[in-house]
Amino acid sequence: MSRTYVIIDQSDVSSVDFSQVFETSADTLRWSVNADGSRGDKTFVKFEGDTPTFLDGKTQYTHSEILTILEGSEWSPPMPE
Repeated sequence: MSRTYVIIDQSDVSSVDFSQVFETSADTLRWSVNADGSRGDKTFVKFEGDTPTFLDGKTQYTHSEILTILEGSEWSPPMPE
């Protein structure tokens, strides 16, 4: 079974049931990055099998799709000059 990835907003983190995803708590989430290098307001969770109800209606990504997204500037800190 393959993993499925879902990007969520910071405001959605409180609704995550961490027993249904691979992340163990809000403290283990990877966050997007603002242009100044500070923490952004998006994160993602991954799961296998049926979609948890708290993720219903949200866009789902495959492993290769999420890797492409995470390579973007919104998820990678700016390089020092």
